[in-house]
Amino acid sequence: MRILLIEDDLQLASGLKQSLNAEQYTIDHFDQVKVALNAVNQEHYDLVILDLGLPDADGFTFLQGYRKNHTSPVLILTARDNIDDKIKGLDLGADDYLTKPFDVSELQARIRALLRRSAGRANNLILYQNLILNQQSRSVLLDDAPVTLSRREYNLLEVLLENEGRVMSRVSLEQTLYSWDDEIESNALEVHIHNLRKKLFSALIKTVRGVGYMVPKNE
Repeated sequence: MRILLIEDDLQLASGLKQSLNAEQYTIDHFDQVKVALNAVNQEHYDLVILDLGLPDADGFTFLQGYRKNHTSPVLILTARDNIDDKIKGLDLGADDYLTKPFDVSELQARIRALLRRSAGRANNLILYQNLILNQQSRSVLLDDAPVTLSRREYNLLEVLLENEGRVMSRVSLEQTLYSWDDEIESNALEVHIHNLRKKLFSALIKTVRGVGYMVPKNE
């Protein structure tokens, strides 16, 4: 899953990136509304974490612009704790509102809940044949045995299972796996696909020539 973090406190942003990377998320961080709006018009994000007090504009400005074309959940993370700001944020399209200071474990739980709700699921488990992906523990079981995956292998498997039966283009998958700061080798996606097939089972991921990849419908 790819998350956009909009936060002008660089120390806080660095800590959040580290903790969310450890949870297997791919993070892009920007500290200005203008740059963030440009990013969302070029890339897909599964969730946005939005501060309100930003140097070039109010976070509400971003939220208004974002909601014109995008439906992914937005979590406002701010020091503003008055009820009027909470109401305004939710009415403008935010899905959750968390005030600073906060506990990182609570933020992570709220992120999981928003992503789960966005995908239309009631819990953190994705079941596919003899495979179980647990989004809370960020773990994978095959025939009840744990499978060790890299962060990008996990993210790739997660997005393919989330879109079971749907062909995912190469571009959309790369956007899920890599942030703006990452350099992407030309065959990197194919290497991750190969590794998943080897660690799990080859029929799990189908190549749709000239388009991308998919996990077939679980019959």
